[in-house]
Amino acid sequence: MSELTFEQMLDESFKTIRNGEVVDGTVIDVKPDEIILNIGYKADGIIMRSEYTNDAGADLTTMVSVGDPLTVKVLKVNDGEGQVLLTYKRLVAEKGNERLKEAYENHEVLRAPVAQILGGGLSVVIDEARVFIPASLVSDSYEKDLSKYQDQEIEFVISEFNPRRNRIIGDRRQILVADRAQKQKELFEKLQIGDSIEGTVKNVTDFGAFVDLGGVDGLLHISEMSWGRVENPKKVFKVGENLKVLIKDINETKVALSLKFPETNPWANASENYAVGNVVEGKVARMTDFGAFVELAPGVDALLHVSQISRAHVDKPSDVLSVGQAITAKIVDLNEADRKISLSMKVLEAAEPAEAESVEDVEAAEE
Repeated sequence: MSELTFEQMLDESFKTIRNGEVVDGTVIDVKPDEIILNIGYKADGIIMRSEYTNDAGADLTTMVSVGDPLTVKVLKVNDGEGQVLLTYKRLVAEKGNERLKEAYENHEVLRAPVAQILGGGLSVVIDEARVFIPASLVSDSYEKDLSKYQDQEIEFVISEFNPRRNRIIGDRRQILVADRAQKQKELFEKLQIGDSIEGTVKNVTDFGAFVDLGGVDGLLHISEMSWGRVENPKKVFKVGENLKVLIKDINETKVALSLKFPETNPWANASENYAVGNVVEGKVARMTDFGAFVELAPGVDALLHVSQISRAHVDKPSDVLSVGQAITAKIVDLNEADRKISLSMKVLEAAEPAEAESVEDVEAAEE
């Protein structure tokens, strides 16, 4: 029987390892870009920075210490220099894939910070396993700029799992859609016509503004924005602005809103504020051939007939008045039911005794 050499006996005292095998080791040295492990083999194992973390600029001395235990995977038993190449990142990623597979099968909601903004979406990492979330699945509405999501922690589900093709797809949109549907259901159960509610302006168009009521969008039509006239909603409201609105109508999933609160109705005290004989001030809002409409308050317009502008003859209101001009006039008629008010500047002019007119003469002239 031949005797074994010292080298042969030493070799046999070490365990054998194979490529792809998972082994346990202990850190015996750490450099900024590599980790040396004692893995119980005749050669030490080495983990390069790129095989430990995805952070290309990481300093490994701040991440592990001598004496730390590590479970790793063998990439190559002999790298040509007698060292064993190991990977920690890929082993963790494999475990991460198992975690993602389980989440995919169970429709589990995952949560992780956004690691990278890509051209077509977001990248997140779960236990070193990367998940891609396409831009179309990031939100329940179109978002052109995804940069706001950088480092933000988001929730998502795995909608496609195919690690062999390196295709693991996340979906945040379906969570938002489901959440919104639940909020809509809860809100519709509470909403009542006539309620006042806080909301946030979501979008402004030429015909109105869409207000987020907390999961339900309501339309604030241009005609309901004020008791007065609103020419351009975009000059009145801004996206993100908070509003207190009135629920005017609910039709299935459509909600009509208003800012015309009953307590602010300018016609509420019309019999007192615009009683016949009162002298009022206003601004010319618009003109026609037969007269000028004067705004006495937002939502309250009065007619100044061409015959009541002056004692002197006036062919057209635009001959002596202009839009935006402030005037003083006397109320000669009030019809609350039809919300009509008639004015006269003529009766306030100083008159020759022979030319003096009564209110009855003015009303007769209007007719």
